[in-house]
Amino acid sequence: MNSPVSLTAPSVPRLVAAAGDRAGLRFLEFFASAIRNPHTRRAYARAAGEFLGWCADAGVPTLTAVQPLHVASWIELQSQTLSAPTVKQRLAALRHLVDWLVTGQIIATNPAASVRGPRHSARQGKTPVLDAAEARQLLDAIDVGTPAGLRHRALIALMVFSFARVGAALAMQVDDVYTQHRRLWVRLREKGGKHHAMPCHHTLEAYLHAYLDGTGIGADAKGPLFRTILRGTGQLSDTPLPQANAHAMVRRRALAVGIATRIGSHSFRATGITAYLKNGGTLENAAAMANHASTRTTQLYDRRRDDISLDEVERIRL
Repeated sequence: MNSPVSLTAPSVPRLVAAAGDRAGLRFLEFFASAIRNPHTRRAYARAAGEFLGWCADAGVPTLTAVQPLHVASWIELQSQTLSAPTVKQRLAALRHLVDWLVTGQIIATNPAASVRGPRHSARQGKTPVLDAAEARQLLDAIDVGTPAGLRHRALIALMVFSFARVGAALAMQVDDVYTQHRRLWVRLREKGGKHHAMPCHHTLEAYLHAYLDGTGIGADAKGPLFRTILRGTGQLSDTPLPQANAHAMVRRRALAVGIATRIGSHSFRATGITAYLKNGGTLENAAAMANHASTRTTQLYDRRRDDISLDEVERIRL
């Protein structure tokens, strides 16, 4: 099949390929046109590939023969090993993909539309967080005598003090750090192409200045803010730092200072929000600072109740 798709796209599953070139092209167009976020694209492609592969192995002869029972059976299997939010995301992937195929007149109806996912209700997120002392310990322990150390301290501080997602932080360019009203600001590149501006905490301001001045990247306005390190030189490259590298750095730094909590890059967002609320901040302002559409999302990052629970557990005396 001659296809104009140039981005990294999933391979066409057997059932889709058997339905003809038009079905295959429509399948690829879904990931190229309808899904813009690369992380969502990967997750949806994985779900679609696994489901359609499972259908083929189960003896489903054609794409049009997929029924709600097949979708429900696969979702039930997923629920045995995966969390409810992950299963719900996979069901959403199937619904959106098959809707796309229906509107493209590849199949007549959407067999995933009537299938219900597992129930899930969360009042508190599961992301591991640090208390303020641990976060301070982690930042203070970083050796900033190298470009890598300056980069690591600036990145972690950015996520803590601006509540930034790691993806938004790593998507920043150098000119997304700028001066306004005599104060340093950061412009975060959020999902859906949205930009969110935040004034810097004085600690973050100092760390960003040290990073830009110490590495000499300040003049490269359109270059990535956080970059990989060139092998053998210890200097910054022109390549953006991948998210997997940032996660590995966080785990390595935490273990080096004896922090046993299995934190990840997302932990700093929850750490910053919790510290802000503990010091008298309001949930509404936290939501605005985190660029959340609803305070219900922000509440998932509020871990103040952890301290209450720990205190109350110690009341159990035998």
